[in-house]
Order: sequence, then C-alpha cells, then structure tokens
Amino acid sequence: MKVAIVSDSHDRIDHLEWAIAEAHKKGVKRLFHCGDLISPFMVLTLAKFQGPVELIFGNNRGDVFLLCKLLRDYPQITLHGEEAFLEVEGFKIAMVHYPKIAEKLARSGEFHYVFCGHTHKLKVWEIEKTLIINPGELMGKEGPPSFVVLDLVSGTYEVITLK
Repeated sequence: MKVAIVSDSHDRIDHLEWAIAEAHKKGVKRLFHCGDLISPFMVLTLAKFQGPVELIFGNNRGDVFLLCKLLRDYPQITLHGEEAFLEVEGFKIAMVHYPKIAEKLARSGEFHYVFCGHTHKLKVWEIEKTLIINPGELMGKEGPPSFVVLDLVSGTYEVITLK
C-alpha cells in the first residue's frame, strides 16, 4: 500500500491541491498530514483526497473550534490531536509534528515508520530499524514544496517536488 506524507501546508490551498493530485496519480491510498494545516478552510481541500486522511495538530493550530466543527462533515478525515499511533496493514506508524519526538519514538523500537514535520526541511533517515520521514513543507517558504510517497510493504519512498 502506498501512502503520502505531507506537512506544514500553512494555508497554501494550491500546494495542497497539487500534492493531492500527484498522490492520486501515484496510486496513494492513505494520506498523513503531519501538522500545521492551520485554517479550517483547508479541510475543504484536504477532503478532496480519495481515501482516509490522518491529521494532527502542529505548533500553528488556527481556529481549533471551527476546524473540529468542519471535520464532522468529513468522516474520512481523522484529527488525532497532537500525535497519532496507527497500525496500517500490519505496519505500526507514529505521527508527530516535532522531529525530536519522532526520533525518541523511533528509538523505542515499537514502530516501523515515524512521520514528522515542523522544520520545513525534507529529511528521511533511519534509527535502528525505524524509517523516519519528514516530507518537508507544502508551504514553499524554505524551498520548493515537497511531500513523500511511501510503499509500506517494500519500504521504498519517492520524494515529489513541485517544479
């Protein structure tokens, strides 16, 4: 199963739409957003993904009340809060916003994959046998918008960058 990992969209509707369109082209079945979606209106764009969406808060929360109210209309999007711990097709996945927490989770040895964001810098690394993925940012502030498509079974990944 292919999943997409995105982060730090910071209200860039156009870049989130691009990432969702590219994810669909790549056959992605589930999308993970590692935080900093920000404004509730972004839910309308996130809901265009055709499959389950896992979402967490980042350090820029926006209007949490309105966000939660809007999400009631989109049951395919799950807002987990500060962190998410899931099992997808037998693979244990953790998702947090901060890389330092991601590294601690990886060191625990409990997860196959840990996803994070916050730095706006793309980085994929391994601790022990856990692959940590920070997909960079969709915002485009620190460089070109990017996200990662991961094949959970093979562990292979592809970095997708807006040109």
